[in-house]
Amino acid sequence: MCMVIFAPIFAICAFATCGGYSGQLQVKVDCVDRRQSNLIISIHFAYPFRLQQEHFKAPTCEGEKQEILFLEGDYSASAQFFVIIAVFAFLYSLLATIVYIFYQNKYRENNRGPFVDFIVTVIFSFLWLVSSCAWAKALSDVKAATDPAQALTLISACRIKANRCVTAQQPVWSSLNTSVVFGFINFVLWAGNIWFVFKETGWYKTGQRYPTRSASGKRASGMRQRLYSESSFDQSYRQASFDQPEGSFHQPPFRQGSFTHSLSLPQTHLGQPITYSPDDQLPSRGPIILINKI
Repeated sequence: MCMVIFAPIFAICAFATCGGYSGQLQVKVDCVDRRQSNLIISIHFAYPFRLQQEHFKAPTCEGEKQEILFLEGDYSASAQFFVIIAVFAFLYSLLATIVYIFYQNKYRENNRGPFVDFIVTVIFSFLWLVSSCAWAKALSDVKAATDPAQALTLISACRIKANRCVTAQQPVWSSLNTSVVFGFINFVLWAGNIWFVFKETGWYKTGQRYPTRSASGKRASGMRQRLYSESSFDQSYRQASFDQPEGSFHQPPFRQGSFTHSLSLPQTHLGQPITYSPDDQLPSRGPIILINKI
């Protein structure tokens, strides 16, 4: 939503403050001949800052003779590149706003819209950074080339110590300084929008559906599995030991299928009296039931 609201506004501010600039500087030349004193020279320059084409007339302090001089430097490439990026960013942000509002279903169809939007956003973020840095450097060079002290060095009459040359008016740079600020604001805005556009793509959704585990997560998961297997083995062993009869702790537990075969019936003696002396030892094969017939 920030992209939809602020991107067109800041793009307009960027190319308007740079592309619509026009400035001037003034110098004053006082010749030894008082008839040519108080001569104010105005030097105009504007976007795209081809300063070598900006000329002005200056007195030579030799009668009525004048000379035509030109400023130095051509900084049109950086200025035009900055303005072009601002214009195209403004047009694309308007197009994106229309698509977001009126064609949301087609935008999300087959993830083509989010993919294209993501790629274009990354490209414009990079272009905003490059153009803003280039224009900031070019602006500092323009300020140096249009410095009134630099312009006075071009006038031949000012090289004569008898003549007096001073600065009458400095150029106003507030508009161009603001354009550089807007350029970097646009870079921050487009770069921050990369994350929100990336969330709309299938790359982000695939990563959320199948998250990848880190190495530490895998180690922790393996340790939990080992601890779980050891605890379950311990529990089963203790349960089996608890089910065994007393005196056979070290013997393996009985199986259910062999229980009926190992059970023996008690011995019976029907109709036959059996006597035992104190020295006789009773058999230890189970209980003996004595039944005497009367």
